[in-house]
Amino acid sequence: WRMTTRTGGELLEEALTRSVIGAFFEVHKELGFGFREYLYALALERDLIAKGHRVAREVGVTVLYRGEPLAWQTLDMIVDERLVLEVKASERLHPDAELQLFSYLCATRLEVGLVLHFGRHAKFHRVVCQNAFKGHRSTETGQT
Repeated sequence: WRMTTRTGGELLEEALTRSVIGAFFEVHKELGFGFREYLYALALERDLIAKGHRVAREVGVTVLYRGEPLAWQTLDMIVDERLVLEVKASERLHPDAELQLFSYLCATRLEVGLVLHFGRHAKFHRVVCQNAFKGHRSTETGQT
């Protein structure tokens, strides 16, 4: 469900994820470690917009349970209506961070996401949940 999903030899959304990862490393290089997630997200949003990307922050999706609305889930960021970003800023990344993002992808029609960890050392995790393999548990997608 992650990293290896390819189409025609390329990773899904490869160019977009490369661009976002580049901006992520630039923000981490500039700010370093120790700020709240909110500040990293603001800086990242500015850099992504400067690169020509469309950024939606705090995007709400309705999660369905057995076909009925259950509750809203807020996604940190969606870039170019195709990529979900989950921003983390902690000493250690929780082991379930990738699974959390995977669940977010399952609740949308979006297929690719990145966990961006603004820890002491910048790290990212790419997560894929292809639409062909998921039951849509959301009435909203934020996009697509």
